[in-house]
Amino acid sequence: MSATPSPATVMRIPHLRHRLERLLAHADVRVDGDRDWDLQMHDPRLPMRLLAQGSLGLGESYMDGWWDARSLDGLLYHLLDARIDERVRGIAAYLDGLRAQLFNLQTRSRSFTVGERHYDLGNDLYAAMLGKRLVYSCGYWREATTLDEAQEAKLDLVCRKLGLQPGMRVLDIGCGWGEALKFAAERYGVSGVGVTISREQADYARRLCDGLPIEIRVQDYRELDEKFDRVFSIGMFEHVGVKNYRRYFEVARTCLPEDGLFLLHSIGSNQSQHHTDPWIARYIFPNSMLPSAAQIARAAEGLFVMEDWHGFGPDYDRTLQAWRDNVEAAWPQLPSYDERFRRMWRFYLSGSMASFRARRIQLWQVMLSPRGIRGGYIAPR
Repeated sequence: MSATPSPATVMRIPHLRHRLERLLAHADVRVDGDRDWDLQMHDPRLPMRLLAQGSLGLGESYMDGWWDARSLDGLLYHLLDARIDERVRGIAAYLDGLRAQLFNLQTRSRSFTVGERHYDLGNDLYAAMLGKRLVYSCGYWREATTLDEAQEAKLDLVCRKLGLQPGMRVLDIGCGWGEALKFAAERYGVSGVGVTISREQADYARRLCDGLPIEIRVQDYRELDEKFDRVFSIGMFEHVGVKNYRRYFEVARTCLPEDGLFLLHSIGSNQSQHHTDPWIARYIFPNSMLPSAAQIARAAEGLFVMEDWHGFGPDYDRTLQAWRDNVEAAWPQLPSYDERFRRMWRFYLSGSMASFRARRIQLWQVMLSPRGIRGGYIAPR
């Protein structure tokens, strides 16, 4: 976008504003209104950008300071709940979809991209955001009142669902900063291996798990070929990509004995897709996508028996609220990130909150066994 609009653009601005106002009215959002979720426009070129670029333009224009809302998650919730994104699709969304159809965006050579661009941003940011434990996935708020309690409850839920016992050897596909393995080793007496595509995470996890029977590797999941008693994967499947789902489940099956268990913890989509939102792909999670229930079931068919499917997506809204509050409170102690990054991160967290609140996306824990648990599987809650 040019710094100064052309004369032709200036003449169209009032007309485009009216078009934008009519569109936003479907979501009960007003331009320059007085409610917390109303959009406050700072740049007259905003309507053109939003109508032409859709969600990509919405996120980028917020990063550029072209608009604000007192309740950013409230505004984005209204837009998503009214499915305004489906009324305005920019060319970026079309091109991203076409690229995902034509190419495998999550090949081995590409798999480290998200680690370098997202998870290696800096442990200072994540330490400030995530709380006592560096667990970058949904907490379990059934009985919790704080973020730290919710994350500990989630980790314990995973261990109980897997039936961990002392002496078991477990695999964590996408181990992050190593908190889940550390928890399992200390509370349940297991040993294990964690694989991640982030070198920053691996270095931290090795220090965190020092002295415990845990090995941390910087490794693509497709390179795994060894046996474990149990396998779990928390918040990693979103980076696998539909062209690789079958291979992912084949690897998990290869790593398990006949009486093993596999827990998959993943954000999910209500509809089968092949790519993610263009703004998320460009600024937050490159080459990512959310699986649908149908895609998971098809990829696991013939490899696993599905023992349990547990959804608690609304808990992610609450988790994200806690993360955003933590980041905002710690911002003065994070001088290496500029204001544009702050607005980008705020938009990311608020948009994610809104997506879960509107039930546009879900959080699932799926329990799988190679041949079915004899007598049936009783799922802890």
